Amino acid sequence: MDTKKSLMILLSNVFVLLLAATVVQSCLPSDRAALLEFRAKLNEPYIGVFNTWKGQDCCNGWYGVSCDPNTRRVAGITLRGESEEPIFQKAKRSGLMTGSISPSICKLTRLSGIIIADWKGISGGIPSCVENLPFLRHLDLVGNKISGVIPANIGKLLRLKVLNLADNHLYGVIPPSITRLVSLSHLDLRNNNIWGVIPRDIGRLKMVSRVLLSGNKISGQIPESLTRIYRLADLELSMNRITGPIPASFGKMSVLATLNLDGNLISGEIPGTLMASSISNLNLSGNLITGRIPNTFGPRSYFTVLDLANNRLQGPIPTSIAAASFIGHLDVSHNHLCGKIPTGSPFDHLDATSFAYNACLCGKPLGNCKK
Repeated sequence: MDTKKSLMILLSNVFVLLLAATVVQSCLPSDRAALLEFRAKLNEPYIGVFNTWKGQDCCNGWYGVSCDPNTRRVAGITLRGESEEPIFQKAKRSGLMTGSISPSICKLTRLSGIIIADWKGISGGIPSCVENLPFLRHLDLVGNKISGVIPANIGKLLRLKVLNLADNHLYGVIPPSITRLVSLSHLDLRNNNIWGVIPRDIGRLKMVSRVLLSGNKISGQIPESLTRIYRLADLELSMNRITGPIPASFGKMSVLATLNLDGNLISGEIPGTLMASSISNLNLSGNLITGRIPNTFGPRSYFTVLDLANNRLQGPIPTSIAAASFIGHLDVSHNHLCGKIPTGSPFDHLDATSFAYNACLCGKPLGNCKK
């Protein structure tokens, strides 16, 4: 009897241990419930990304869900409507998802990443409660039909590194609190309906390398504080309603490679510092810029794109441009320039459209200059 009793106790203990191990390895029931609430607000009929959201363990085999291996709490939701993964290859198409992002996503309090991108049909607003997810590092909702405003207190997300809300229907202003995102490295709000001004103290974002705000209705002047972000490599403010001058200190930034300011109402003259800077992609077309093209080109001048078209520039094309180490694409059309087009590089590979519609430019590739 003692042997039998001991065996029963041993088996009982093993069962308890196995049960405990199963519980530890499963996701938190409240996390699973929150995911199912989130799922209930979305409809994805073509790819079947939610077909795997079955069973008790949302950390095991649920497509797009990742968990912390120690706590078994849901740490990431990654759902992209365009992917090379087998589920998309089998469907032979990109995804289309409708519905909205449920506030139940905020019940997943250990989330570090939310990527719900390129589904084309997701609408509704960004739940304001996302500003209360203290571990969030990555928020990417690009390529949907999300409307409403950016949560006013988004600046509470002090760990946030990536904020990508591009290609949606967002409106309202850029929240002033956004300048408190001191860990942010990537800010992309392109192609929305955002209005108002760029926060004056945006220079507080010392870690940011990309600020992409093109295709909105942003007005006011370019904040000088932007030029104090020493990591800033790409600044795109195209197709807005920005006024005022170009800060000369852009030309003194050590890593700035792309400066796209085209399609605005920018006035004043081109700072001479821009032509001998580290900028390789400079687009100032479609503005109200006056004065002359600065005669400040030199060996440091390396432009893959230099677009000054559709402005009010006067005078000649500067002779120092021949000292540039490289100019790939040059466009000075639709200005009031006059004089002979310089010869040699880069002018030997440009066609007439680069110089068309000026006051009196002449020489190759346009007509001969009158004697």
